[in-house]
Amino acid sequence: MKDFPWLKFYPESVDKTVDIEAYDSLSDLFDESVKKYGDMPAYECMGKSITFNELDKMSAQFGSFLQNTLGLKKGARVAIQMPNTLQYPVAMFGVLRAGMVVVNTNPLYTPKEMKHQFNDSGADAVVIVANFASNLQKIQNEINAKHIIVTELGDLLGGLKGTIVNLVVKYVKKMVPAYSIPGAYSFKKALSLGSSGSLKKEKLTLQDTAYLQYTGGTTGVSKGAELTHGNIVANMQQISAWMKPKLKEKEEVVITALPLYHIFALTVNCLAMLKIGAKNVLITNPRDMPGFVKELSKHKFTVFTGVNTLFNGLLNNPDFGSLDFSKLKIAVGGGMAVQKATAEKWEVVTGTPLAEGYGLTETSPVACCNPIDGTERIGTIGIPLPNTEVMIADDEGNPLPLGERGEILIKGPQVMRGYWNRPEETANVMHGEWFKSGDIGVMDKDGFFKIVDRKKEMILVSGFNVYPNEVEDVVASCKGVLEVGVIGMPDPKSTERVVAYVVRSNESLTAEEIIEHCKDSLTNYKVPKEVHFADELPKSNVGKILRRIIKENHMARVGKK
Repeated sequence: MKDFPWLKFYPESVDKTVDIEAYDSLSDLFDESVKKYGDMPAYECMGKSITFNELDKMSAQFGSFLQNTLGLKKGARVAIQMPNTLQYPVAMFGVLRAGMVVVNTNPLYTPKEMKHQFNDSGADAVVIVANFASNLQKIQNEINAKHIIVTELGDLLGGLKGTIVNLVVKYVKKMVPAYSIPGAYSFKKALSLGSSGSLKKEKLTLQDTAYLQYTGGTTGVSKGAELTHGNIVANMQQISAWMKPKLKEKEEVVITALPLYHIFALTVNCLAMLKIGAKNVLITNPRDMPGFVKELSKHKFTVFTGVNTLFNGLLNNPDFGSLDFSKLKIAVGGGMAVQKATAEKWEVVTGTPLAEGYGLTETSPVACCNPIDGTERIGTIGIPLPNTEVMIADDEGNPLPLGERGEILIKGPQVMRGYWNRPEETANVMHGEWFKSGDIGVMDKDGFFKIVDRKKEMILVSGFNVYPNEVEDVVASCKGVLEVGVIGMPDPKSTERVVAYVVRSNESLTAEEIIEHCKDSLTNYKVPKEVHFADELPKSNVGKILRRIIKENHMARVGKK
């Protein structure tokens, strides 16, 4: 490997290169884990636990159902649309073991978004939780998928408990709108039918597609990143090597509040933890903070992953600080910038540093991460993982000198094959072997990288670049601020002006106080010219604040005046 500046900061116990071909496929990894950890708990959700052996049995039944009952062949696309439940890993591993492709889908999608993703991916079958089946009903005749499998939240909780959960969800909480999908299979029926046959183990290679992982569509139409078994195996190996100094086989308990259909939780929580026999505690609804904290009190967790808004929400819950953090070894933030105020408070409350990492759907996802050996640097995304190169480049893809801001480019075995059926879109984001992230960053003299902001969300004020992340970080440190989103709005005098939307934890906080606070840390042109208060900010499925929606809502509101 070249003499990159970050190499001297690699933790001594982390290999600078890893075996990215250690497994023939994800199915191979799964088989190894079942053999090693058989009767140990693999997943727990709502108090119900399943072992690796039980996961093996049920996922084989589901794979058999796809092959023998539905007649699907290797390479068929199966969309899975559900939150964190025990059914998710059963269905996902069933699809992979049957040699098929997982199309991960956000349950909160509108019918229009569902239609786009199902048809764009060419999904042959859809597995959906009943809570959102009414949306599927609206577009059923407009999609090509011929096979529908519907599951209820409590289906795998067992006996009386599962029945009660399903009844409460449907009739008490009224979370399941009425729907009618003729010919749909229930999840339990699918497993039953699958048990009458046997799973045919398909020959898979690292070149075969494992996932069509759709981008959030925050800047345009959602595209399917084609991630191969090789991409995911490589990133899983890289993550495993990074965390190896602190994690031990058969001992870890990981909290999975981010949805498994999201690439962060999928690779880090689901697959990297599968390799070491960790128990995954699945949180179905992390937005219910009191319920989330109550669930956390039942576990001596050792690994915690999340996004800034999740960590911030927990830290503002009055009961979170009284939890037992004595076993917590690693906390990793990603998906959006981790704000300094959040990271500092997290370490004070839990006693464990919050290590920020960085990646994208297109990089499977992790490209960089802070070391977890006590040398974490707050405000940076750390250094590249093994087998990964990262550079800061100008608009032509030429490397920039240390300290200069430019676009982050990534090269490594975790970079996607391309966007599904979109060769022109793929060409637009590739510079040779380098993936153009669309993020603006800077590398310091030690090789640590810092995200400045999204290229498309930069604000231009009188010829000066203003990055929302920087302004948000300062606003977030103002006492009484719970959440903040910063946007740029047209201004006849300065091209654009900085506008902040804030959710308060203290209702007496004024816009003037926030602006004065910002003046202490920001040059005048970066200081928000407007501060608006909101009850909540629009977020993505994993809690990332969506500036695009804030801007759209602001323009609609201004237009009505």
